Amino acid sequence: MSIILVTGAAGLIGSESVRFFADLGFTVVGIDNNMRQVFFGEDASTEWNRDRLLQDYGDKYIHHNVDIRDHETISQIFQTYSQDISLIIHTAAQPSHDWAAKDPYTDFTVNANGTLVLLENTRQHCPEAVFIFCSTNKVYGDTPNLLPLVEQELRWEIAQTHPYNQGINESMSIDNCKHSLFGASKVAADILVQEYGRYFSIKTACFRGGCLTGPGHSGTKLHGFLSYLMKCTMTGQPYQVYGYQGKQVRDNIHSYDLVNAFYHFYQAPRVTEVYNIGGSRFSNCSMLEAIGHCEAIADKKLTWSYEESNRIGDHIWWISDVQKFKNHYPNWDLTYTVTGILKEIFAENISRWS
Repeated sequence: MSIILVTGAAGLIGSESVRFFADLGFTVVGIDNNMRQVFFGEDASTEWNRDRLLQDYGDKYIHHNVDIRDHETISQIFQTYSQDISLIIHTAAQPSHDWAAKDPYTDFTVNANGTLVLLENTRQHCPEAVFIFCSTNKVYGDTPNLLPLVEQELRWEIAQTHPYNQGINESMSIDNCKHSLFGASKVAADILVQEYGRYFSIKTACFRGGCLTGPGHSGTKLHGFLSYLMKCTMTGQPYQVYGYQGKQVRDNIHSYDLVNAFYHFYQAPRVTEVYNIGGSRFSNCSMLEAIGHCEAIADKKLTWSYEESNRIGDHIWWISDVQKFKNHYPNWDLTYTVTGILKEIFAENISRWS
């Protein structure tokens, strides 16, 4: 029996992973203790998503309300399923720059120590399993802000002749830059995942994502850009834009497209890979463009204001170059554009947000 173990199982990427693999017939073991509510308040609770998974999948989904830092309990879970675990998808994290600065200890122990607990249990109990880590483009710190950007009417852009015009690839340095404390804790986890691959020959991969999104997101002010923006547009809540004239650019990848990339890696795994992953040139937008899309789809005006100071460690322009992953897995491709993502977020959350 092949068991898929997913951390952060009630979150955006975790729940998409549960659905993807359960629909393929796998038994999925989920670990999630709803720390997102602790981080961001009641509106960010993922209990609704957990309950929906349990209802939809019955005994194909086994949920554990456990903290990934709890080494003893995590070890018991790994011992229970042992060699039957064929894939670990690690999505659990503290994901906010701003929150990390308020409580650096919790941020680091969740992101770095929690990852170490999972890696060591993989080595001890199922070393042949594939280990996929949801890393982040924030491991590059603010280095992307040194790129020679050009201001346009609605967005910042990069010259067509620049090597990164099609997106930023894995060659960008992670050194000599400001990461934010969140970025630093994710760098620690990212390097740990690489080291367990190199040192112990475990089939690991770090997927350094841009903006990850989809209808399963419990978007909040501090995390969940498109989800929270659409929520504010639909409910009339005011929205705050921070810095860069609202022209900062993000690529956005739908949770399905990301988990499908995980599946391709799982089918033909490699040892110690690092991939920049995101919407690339196929799916990206500026803040101003995203506001326009939300208003058009919801047929409502967003109440928003502008704060000149940007968030620490925030990127002015990020588009991922996904060519390395596509070279390794040519049958994978992106399927969701920004407008397609926003239309789905709108349609699937009408009952929750209106």
